[in-house]
Amino acid sequence: MDTLTPVLNEDETVRRRADVFFQEQLDVYARRTDRMFAWLMGIQWLAGVVAALWISPRAWEGQYSHTHIHVWAALFLGGTISGFPILLALTRPGSVLTRHVIAVGQMLSCGLLIHLTGGRIETHFQYFGALAFLAFYRDWRVLLTASAVAGADHLLRGLYWPQSIFGVLVADWWRWLEHVGWVVFEDIFLVLAIRQNLSEIRGVAERQAKLETFNESIERTVNERTSELRSVHQQLLEASRRSGMAEIATNVLHNVGNVLNSVNISSSLIADGVRKSRASDLAGAVLLMKEHKNDLGTFITLDSRGQHLTAHLAQLSEHLMAEQMAAANELASLRQNIDHIKEIVAMQQNYATFGGVKEIVNVLDLVKDGMRMHEAGLQRHSVDVVRDFAEVPPVNIEKHKVLQILVNLLSNAKHACQESARADKRVTIRVVKTDDKVRILVIDNGVGIAPENLTRIFNYGFTTRKGGHGFGLHSGALAAKEIGGSLTVQSDGPGQGASFTLELPQPTKEKSHA
Repeated sequence: MDTLTPVLNEDETVRRRADVFFQEQLDVYARRTDRMFAWLMGIQWLAGVVAALWISPRAWEGQYSHTHIHVWAALFLGGTISGFPILLALTRPGSVLTRHVIAVGQMLSCGLLIHLTGGRIETHFQYFGALAFLAFYRDWRVLLTASAVAGADHLLRGLYWPQSIFGVLVADWWRWLEHVGWVVFEDIFLVLAIRQNLSEIRGVAERQAKLETFNESIERTVNERTSELRSVHQQLLEASRRSGMAEIATNVLHNVGNVLNSVNISSSLIADGVRKSRASDLAGAVLLMKEHKNDLGTFITLDSRGQHLTAHLAQLSEHLMAEQMAAANELASLRQNIDHIKEIVAMQQNYATFGGVKEIVNVLDLVKDGMRMHEAGLQRHSVDVVRDFAEVPPVNIEKHKVLQILVNLLSNAKHACQESARADKRVTIRVVKTDDKVRILVIDNGVGIAPENLTRIFNYGFTTRKGGHGFGLHSGALAAKEIGGSLTVQSDGPGQGASFTLELPQPTKEKSHA
């Protein structure tokens, strides 16, 4: 039952909407027909006056002449018959009352014109024309009203004043039935035509209702999918930020780990130096001198052991000074490595912030920070780094997003060189200013990119590296767009290396403080 509910609701919506469209269309036809009859009845009134003036303008009684009664009837009675329907057509168009009043007035106008022409048979065709025009309302009840008025007019005038309706002084009592029969005959075909036309209008309304309902369904689905895409896009941006920061943190850990290896080596060398130190020999010489403190001079000059003591102390002094120098060097190296670790951690803390905040940054300093984060990995894989830096002005950007892009590009360049198995692995970092843009190029001589992959390289999930997740370049392209720049790639093909260009937005007017 629950499965059928949406379908039933949709069908009910279509039906109700079709009813509204159907009624709106009928209202349009009714208003249009009302305006048509406002003009038509005005023209009929003037035609009646002209006919009266042409047929019987003057009447004579002996020597006296006066305006014929037909002229006054056409002028005043015709105005009365036509005036009220015209007023309603202008003030209340589309009203049910208006169309029935017009139907009554139209039939009375036809009867008046027949009277003015002396009941000529050809003027009776006005009834048929008027009924055809009234059928424009698409309302069979209007035809019923008009036919009833026409039938009553023929009956009453046929019985009491046949000359005004049939043009004869005496008429058979059934003659009005003949005329009414022809009216009913026409009504039958007009009603059939109205029903067919209403059916067609209903069909158009239903199709329009279904189309609009379908369009609304599509728009609703599109809006839902758009909302979902916005949510997914936001999630991708957040994942991009987290991925970029994770990439930075990974490189920080690599650098810290590499420095810790040096710290471990330095501490081991110091410990070995202390264990192997000849300071114990000094203690033996001192002990020997204590034993002969009362005859130290005789012991040094006459005793063979004392004679070698001076040379031994001189040699021991040289060894101790060498050990001290080595320990001092290792301690200096240890202190330098510890300072390097502190610098790396401070740099990570500097960039480990949420995005959205722009600041004026020195592009070269930013590039150097990214290079330092990859320094250990590049050295470990024997990748030569070439710096080609031009003086560029500072820019107003979100620096953590730029660093995220640089770290990812350097990581990809390192992997590309590593997978190429070349002896001369090389990554070139170039910073240039062209026109009003600052560009950072990361160029490697690694495995290169196939032409068919150049248009897909920034797609989410696409990667050519084994073990890659296909997210880094995609997130980098999104981040570049967010800061108002762009990220593009160029490669001559497999084995020809690749060049990634990060274009930053227009630099500020401020000069670089680098």
